[in-house]
Amino acid sequence: MKRAYLVCSAVVFCTSWFGTSDCCADQAADEAAIRKNDEAYVAAYNRHDAKAIAAMWSPEAVYMDPDTGEAAVGREAIEKVFAGTLADLKDAKLEIDVKSIKFVSPNVAIETGVARVVRPKTKPEESTYTAVNVKREGKWLLDRISEEEPPTPPPSNYEHLKDLEWMVGSWIDRDERATIQTDCEWTKNKNFMTRSFAMAIGDRINMAGMQIIGWDPAAKQIRSWVFDSDGGFSEGKWKRKGDRWLIQQIGTLPDGGKSSAVNVLKKIDNNSFTWQSVERSVDGDLLPDVGEVLIVRKPAE
Repeated sequence: MKRAYLVCSAVVFCTSWFGTSDCCADQAADEAAIRKNDEAYVAAYNRHDAKAIAAMWSPEAVYMDPDTGEAAVGREAIEKVFAGTLADLKDAKLEIDVKSIKFVSPNVAIETGVARVVRPKTKPEESTYTAVNVKREGKWLLDRISEEEPPTPPPSNYEHLKDLEWMVGSWIDRDERATIQTDCEWTKNKNFMTRSFAMAIGDRINMAGMQIIGWDPAAKQIRSWVFDSDGGFSEGKWKRKGDRWLIQQIGTLPDGGKSSAVNVLKKIDNNSFTWQSVERSVDGDLLPDVGEVLIVRKPAE
C-alpha cells in the first residue's frame, strides 16, 4: 500500500509540473541534457577555456571561489576568476562523478557529486559539490555551485593491527574440567581490539575478564592490557616471530604479588590456533610451562 501511494504521489507531482503524465520522459531528457553539460564543462576546463566555462553559467550566476571565499557575479566575473585559476593549473585535469540530479521544479535541478583536480606527481584534490542548474529558454545553465572538502577519515591503527584480524569472532577452549570462551571484536575506527573471556566449570562462571589490544605509537609496538574478575591485571608487549606471536606479560595479582610469562599464539587456520605459556613466574619463583592448547572457533548457532 505504501509503495502504491508513493508511485501515485510521484505521478500527481509530475503532472502538476508539466500538465501531462509524460513528465518522466521529460525529466529523463532534462537529466540527459544536464549530464551532457557536465561533460562539456569538464572538456572546457581540461582545455583551459575560461570563456567556454563562463558561457555555461546563467547571466546572474554567482560563483563562490572555494580558495578565497569571494563571490564572482555574472559571466564576465566568472570568466575572469577561471582564467586566473586555470593559468595557475596548466597541467591540471578535472574529473567529476555525478551522484544525483533531483528536480525541485520543471526549471530547477539540484546536482550533487564529487570533483577531482588531478595533477601529475601530486595527490588529487577532491571535493564534494552541490550545483543548482536552471533552465532558461530551453537551455540548462549553472546558477550556483558550492564545494566542500570531503571529511577527513578518523585516525585508525588498523594497518598496525590487521595481522591479528583473524582473532575476531568467538572461540572455545574446552576439556573435561572447564570451558573457556573468548569473544574478540574491533572497537570503533579499528583502533583497538577487545577480547572478553569467561571460564566456566560445569554451569558456573569461575572467572571472567577483558583484554584490550592496541598499537603504541610511541614504542612502535602492539601492546595489550588484561583485567580479570578476581582483581588481577597485566600488561603485554607483542612481538611477531615467524608464524608465532610472543606476548611478554607482566602482571599484578589480586594480593599484590607480581607475575610474568611469555604467552605464545600460533594461527593454524582461520578456525583454529594454539596458545601456550612459558617462562612463567610468581614473585620470582618459576612455575611449570603450560603446553600448547588448541583453541577453535565457536560454531555458528
